[in-house]
Amino acid sequence: MSSLTLTNQRSRTLAKKRSRSLKKIGVIIPLVIGAVFAGFPVFWMAVSSFKANSEIFEYPPKIITKSFSFEAYHTILSDPVKVRFFTNSYVVSLSVTVLTLAVAIMAAYAFSRYEFRYKGPLNMIIVSVQAVPPITLLIPYFGLMVVLHLYNTYYALILTYMVFTLPYAIIMMTGYFNTLPKELDEAVKLDGGNALTALWRVLLPISIPGIVSVGIYTFMIAWNEYLFALTLTRTEDMRTVPIGIQLLMGQHSYKWNEMMAMSILGCIPVLLLFLFFQRYFIGGLSGGSVKG
Repeated sequence: MSSLTLTNQRSRTLAKKRSRSLKKIGVIIPLVIGAVFAGFPVFWMAVSSFKANSEIFEYPPKIITKSFSFEAYHTILSDPVKVRFFTNSYVVSLSVTVLTLAVAIMAAYAFSRYEFRYKGPLNMIIVSVQAVPPITLLIPYFGLMVVLHLYNTYYALILTYMVFTLPYAIIMMTGYFNTLPKELDEAVKLDGGNALTALWRVLLPISIPGIVSVGIYTFMIAWNEYLFALTLTRTEDMRTVPIGIQLLMGQHSYKWNEMMAMSILGCIPVLLLFLFFQRYFIGGLSGGSVKG
């Protein structure tokens, strides 16, 4: 009787292990398919950037090319006009990120820690801005920048992008500050500090995950934006990377290998941000702060 019971227990254990294995397989297979589906275009873009332009559309397609070459990258990096596209993107994106974070941190601290008149309506306005489709503001912003004599300047792009990044940044940072206990501010005041001391010396150091998350999001929005960069600039010396890629599409032929190479170079900054700040980014998205 005891041996029969032991056999039944072993059978149940094996059945549970099989069930767990099947569940894992059921989760892993869709993840692998999704990863291949998302990653293959990037892989093909990278491979195509090392091919000759005439070889990209060969049939059947070749993953490993015989004419492996860095010519497309050399053409882009040796052309001052194309290098200028990257310079413009860096200037605009970094400026937008720094200014957005500076304004959002101050505004979020006020929304999180203080009660003041019109706080509710201001919150509603910030949230409502997120609901407005950017394309509906294209013509008004174009007219505004022309009137302010900012058309075809860095200022036009920086100010415009901040309109789209600030609401999200304020909402995210307000939510993050709300997770931090107000006792921290009170402790600073007891030691003779003021609100700015509490913000810059106490709250910001423990809010790094939230700040990094907002910063990466802001940088990505400014780096990848196409429509306003096309509309608010006119000359090639003010174009950004997305516009530079589009300019490689000629009237009669496309420089596909150069387009792929510039796309790869355009992906590198965002990729590096994720690689170096991944743990902060994930922590910020999950509201990663320790209450105490």
